[in-house]
Amino acid sequence: MAESNAFIGVWCLGAKLKLVRWGALLLVMALAGYGLWSFVTGWTPSREEYPVQGVVVNQSNGQPQWAELAATGVDFAYITAVEGARGRDPYFQANLAAVQEAGIRFGALHHFDICRLASEQATMFITSVPRNERALPPAVQLDFSERCKSRPNRALILSELATFLNQIEAHSGTPAILLLTPDFEKEYQVSKSIDRNIWLEGNGISPGYSGRPWVMWTANTHRRVGGIDGPVHWVVVRK
Repeated sequence: MAESNAFIGVWCLGAKLKLVRWGALLLVMALAGYGLWSFVTGWTPSREEYPVQGVVVNQSNGQPQWAELAATGVDFAYITAVEGARGRDPYFQANLAAVQEAGIRFGALHHFDICRLASEQATMFITSVPRNERALPPAVQLDFSERCKSRPNRALILSELATFLNQIEAHSGTPAILLLTPDFEKEYQVSKSIDRNIWLEGNGISPGYSGRPWVMWTANTHRRVGGIDGPVHWVVVRK
């Protein structure tokens, strides 16, 4: 009986030690995961190399606290005006007024939809975005979406883009900047045929997939900033 109790005691002690080891391992993994999450959501390129840095906001970010952003180093903001597939961003007008009140430089972004007519999208942009001499050049985001399965040929895409750009630039009074995602640029090579400033993407890595040097770079699409709901795209400007 004594031997049996001793065996049970040793077994219980071993089980407890295993639980302690597993608990310690889980704690270490949790701390490592939190550390990685904190690094990813807080990382930005060096201000010495890229002095001008800002954000892109869309409907998912709601209405940010722009005064708070101005105090935490946001130099400019591109505010989504139109999602080509869904229409106007419901927060655009409120954000446009608030960003100006906060003294942050601002621009409007149009998410182009290759399944909709360029003239129709241009009309939506022009009627949504008031002309403002203080505004940054309009930005046009070019990518693929699940809502649009079509892949028009390159000649048609370039023609539609030319139509769209001619109309919105006549309205804004400034040439647009093209935000080219890697897949879209690979498919259509827009940067080789349309002479506009280029904005590229690349989480943590300076991109080089376009036919000409970029002037803006989305460096972190997971950035968390006080005053904004959810993750935000963090963008830098090349000197």
